[in-house]
Amino acid sequence: MKPAKLSPPTDASPANPGLAELVARYKASRGHLDELRGVVSDGAHQAAEEAEQSGAPGPVITPNWAGFFKTLRDDTAADMNQRSTALARQIRDNGITYNVYADENGPQRPWSLDLFPLLVDAASWQHIEAGVLQRVRLLEHVMADVYGPQELLASGFLPPALVHGHTGYLRAMHGIQPVGGRYLHIAAFDMARGPDGNWWVVGQRTQAPSGLGYLLENRLAIAAQFGTAFDELRVQRLASTYRALMDSLRTLSPMGMDAHLALLTPGPYNETYFEHAYLARYLGLTLVEGSDLLVRDEHLYLKTLKGLVPVHGLLKRVDDEYMDPLELRADSTLGVPGLLQAIRAGNVLVANTPGSAFLESPALLGFLPALSRHLFDEELCLPALPTWWCGEGGAMFDALARLQECAIKPTYPGSSSHASFDAVLGAKQTPQALNEWAGRIVRHPEEHTVQAYTPLSQMPTWQAAGPADPSIDPPRLVPRSVMLRVFAVSDGAQGWRVLPGGLARVASSSQEITSMQRGGSSADVWALTTGEVDHATLVHPHLTPESLMQRKRLVTSRAAENLFWLGRYTERTENALRLARLTLECLHGEDPSSAPLLTWLGQMAVANTLVLPGVPTPLQAPRVFERALIDSLGSTRNATSVGFYLRALKMAASSVRERLSQEHWRIITRAEEVLFARFAEHRQRGDMPVQQALQILKDTSDHMAAITGAQTDRMTRDDGWRLLSIGRHIERLGFLSTALNQAIQCKSLETDSGFDAMLELFDNAITFHAEFQQSRDMAALVDLLVIDRDNPRSVSWVAHTLRGRLAKLAGSNPNELCTLSLKVPNPNAWGLAQLCERAPDLVTPVTSAAASGDEPSYELLRSVLHQCSNAAYEVSEDISATYFTHAGLSNHSVGAL
Repeated sequence: MKPAKLSPPTDASPANPGLAELVARYKASRGHLDELRGVVSDGAHQAAEEAEQSGAPGPVITPNWAGFFKTLRDDTAADMNQRSTALARQIRDNGITYNVYADENGPQRPWSLDLFPLLVDAASWQHIEAGVLQRVRLLEHVMADVYGPQELLASGFLPPALVHGHTGYLRAMHGIQPVGGRYLHIAAFDMARGPDGNWWVVGQRTQAPSGLGYLLENRLAIAAQFGTAFDELRVQRLASTYRALMDSLRTLSPMGMDAHLALLTPGPYNETYFEHAYLARYLGLTLVEGSDLLVRDEHLYLKTLKGLVPVHGLLKRVDDEYMDPLELRADSTLGVPGLLQAIRAGNVLVANTPGSAFLESPALLGFLPALSRHLFDEELCLPALPTWWCGEGGAMFDALARLQECAIKPTYPGSSSHASFDAVLGAKQTPQALNEWAGRIVRHPEEHTVQAYTPLSQMPTWQAAGPADPSIDPPRLVPRSVMLRVFAVSDGAQGWRVLPGGLARVASSSQEITSMQRGGSSADVWALTTGEVDHATLVHPHLTPESLMQRKRLVTSRAAENLFWLGRYTERTENALRLARLTLECLHGEDPSSAPLLTWLGQMAVANTLVLPGVPTPLQAPRVFERALIDSLGSTRNATSVGFYLRALKMAASSVRERLSQEHWRIITRAEEVLFARFAEHRQRGDMPVQQALQILKDTSDHMAAITGAQTDRMTRDDGWRLLSIGRHIERLGFLSTALNQAIQCKSLETDSGFDAMLELFDNAITFHAEFQQSRDMAALVDLLVIDRDNPRSVSWVAHTLRGRLAKLAGSNPNELCTLSLKVPNPNAWGLAQLCERAPDLVTPVTSAAASGDEPSYELLRSVLHQCSNAAYEVSEDISATYFTHAGLSNHSVGAL
């Protein structure tokens, strides 16, 4: 197809140029292939400059890019800015993250996605597809030989030192035939397009290649932005390839299509955890960590609330050396003891089979052409950049002579037993630095691999106007170097198939290194076709009634524990918010000097760690107490106040993210980000005013209302949700009982301000005044806050609900209670008259009693409240021992009996 031209803009202005005009101005860097125009950038520079000077319509671009921009012919820079803003908002709202440094105290970094996709024409894609299929078939043969007869090592086609010296070669896996007969189920190939227009393989990933989840989100986001172009350019769809992968994993697993498959993740601290949770949800897999699994009698099981459930296949995202602490790294907490024995026995499929990490060594690329000729009598149709492993003498001297024009890479990247370093470009090094590198190579040749360098092709990316002065930094198209990652997945008896598209990694600024860890970005990849577009969707296999019921009950013990703590931290956050607001308001209220009220508030603040025990009480130094309270609100150190609980809530939620709706997760992260950002902002300015602190607490309370609403209305009522609810009710029962008990002890209820404060803490002020007007009668207070079964914040309602949820969790018959339920006091035994009993001679109203100095005892009420507080603690301990510790499982053998 001949290159095409874009029509000039018709209604653009200098301040808001049309997109066609911006395309005409676009200039790729010299020496790089310009993806937009299909030529090396020298020609693009000259054409662009001539067009600007002559007023011509602009330089030609490739037909596919012309077709893409044709659908946007009416767009201006302002329109593109709106699209870019909408894309960033969608990524943020969907909670797509990539954590460069997994830090529980740091914000998660939003996934970076460029506005424009990378277009790959049909002919180029067919060539890539054929080359990738050939290469993955070759890698499978290499795996089978290295862990089998090792003929390639004996005949010299592969250096034994390169393979056996790699920490990714697992001697424990030698001689093991994987279930289904296939070693590799997913392989990723990183490719660069050079100035000659050809695609070159730069690296390959086989351990746990990342990107399959991120590219799905990229596709959904970009296709939504450019729907017309997506349809008109005949972009190949992705779903059928994912379906083929899942069908293949099930078919090759020991149980066939009835297999239970899981995705093994290192956990929420991993930088790509979002992708793990997203893939598990999309593919219908159980998301598990190593601690969720155990091996018994050479079979793999998942620990759930209802017992052990067999697992027949694992899609792993954990590096090989961490998979089994019994036979591999003994210090690993990410794997499963005995897993390799279960693999040997053929009882579990693991994708990919452990031991493929040596295939990722860049040194291996130099040996694959000869291996292809030897094994298949074929030349590789998709070449790799020339690569020299310096462990061979001749190759080392050849590489030393061309260091300046090559990249220097570690042979064993990430190895703990070999030198590992970041790849460097010889052209970027000084002569002295090159000499130093040459010395290192000579001293340790086997640890260095030298690879030819080619300038990466550059694609157009959108850059909005600078925030300071748009006239100095206007909106424009900016060239960025790009590398393509293409995935091959297992397709059952058919072998493999290539995912039509991939993940494009875009370098930041003018760098040549496309790394997400170094601030790079990503782009959607549109593989175009001239044939029919496959519109198939991902369809999960039919489930029998028995398997359907089993899946409904499937809640892993780890997920259950995190949901339990999610509920507890949710309630703790709400309690801390309500108590902090109440305390600050009372310190500046109508009766700020009430000794009973201040005593009660001070004791509650210390008991709930809103302030540390050494802080002066509000009676001793109210302003010091107030400052200490405000300072702790946005801190995660020392006092465990609102900020601490909110961050703990987010961390618990991140561990069960696959069970939460996007809206639920978004409001959690938003609440935490806003709270800490606002406190950090005011901390830089000095002391925060009380009114500002109250406003932040109010806004956070609004966020918490949305969070609790999502927990109530948008989660399935399975055992996991019951544990979340139980966690909340345990915290509520303990908090409300303790608050009321301490108020009675401090006599704060005998004052009007203390009486009203208790109603506010229970969130019952409106209800109380609607029923009892301005009464301050103790019986009315006890009736509403303790006895009333229609009040979800009464002690009776909480106790009754907790008893019922515990019984349901234990599987008790209707109207029957379990042992745990019976540990919670029975509210049916509470009578209002008995709870309000005082000493016989004390019959005066509350306010009169306060004036006379008499002390109402309310011994039965205080005893009931004390029992409720103790029950909350005891039930919490018993739940952990019953459902989470699995103490009885550690004594079982992982091997055969």
